[in-house]
Amino acid sequence: MGLLDTVKSWFQKGPKQPAAAKLPIVHIEKRFELISRTGQGSMSKVWKARDNDSGQTVCLKILDKEKTEKFEARFVGLKKPPEGEICQLLRHKNLVKTYEFGITTKKEYFLVMELVDGYGLNYLIETKDKLLKGNRVKFLTQLADGIEYIHKSGFLHRDICPRNIMVTKEGLVKIIDMGLAVPYKPDFCKPGNRTGTTNYLAPELISRKQTDLRVDMFSLGVTAYEVFTGQTPWPKAESMQMLMNHMNQPGRDPHELAPSLDDATRDFLLKAIEKEPGRRFQNAAEFRSALAKLPKN
Repeated sequence: MGLLDTVKSWFQKGPKQPAAAKLPIVHIEKRFELISRTGQGSMSKVWKARDNDSGQTVCLKILDKEKTEKFEARFVGLKKPPEGEICQLLRHKNLVKTYEFGITTKKEYFLVMELVDGYGLNYLIETKDKLLKGNRVKFLTQLADGIEYIHKSGFLHRDICPRNIMVTKEGLVKIIDMGLAVPYKPDFCKPGNRTGTTNYLAPELISRKQTDLRVDMFSLGVTAYEVFTGQTPWPKAESMQMLMNHMNQPGRDPHELAPSLDDATRDFLLKAIEKEPGRRFQNAAEFRSALAKLPKN
């Protein structure tokens, strides 16, 4: 069954939910040599590890049992596939590849993924790394390609931000985290929980309104703004209340942060972070088309 057939089947009947008993149960310390920590998400720990079965050096993601159960409880009855199943289904050059997922002997979900040899986009931005120079449009184009694929495959990502994006040493962009992804269906877009990374949340999410794929477009817009200016459009908020206060103010003019930025890129960024969904880029293809017209910053 191909990707589109699988997604169509999910939309008609719901995804096949693998029972915990049917997933591989793995003793992590026996199967893997944990080499070093490479990161930590809100619901997981990530390791560089050697897989003793295959001999490969991989990225091992172990989900926090309590936090994962709490998150998944929001979707009881909605037939949401687990993160590992979504990750194994989606195959695109701009998405990190997932080899396997299962359950540890401690009853935690785990994913075995390709180890990306490169840098977090957040690191490149924070350090003003020379790799960004002349490659901003290129990197954002690849990011838009990956998001377009996710949307066309029937999912929302819901956590696009620089820390969830890797850039290989060869300049290939990889989206690395699908932990908050859900099927793009009405039941998953109802007003409710504010899910995502605080400073990249779309206003309609913050105000608990109906959402659609344009929440990812807003997060992409904030990411693009940060790539070009080095900062987010609003001062980074440390609480939801601070974020709500910021949302009542227009985003900073990119020229305030990057005076040498050309006018076309400035206008592009301001459209990308429009608070009103109908005024921002409507999809990744539209974003990419506008991006192609910019100077190769």
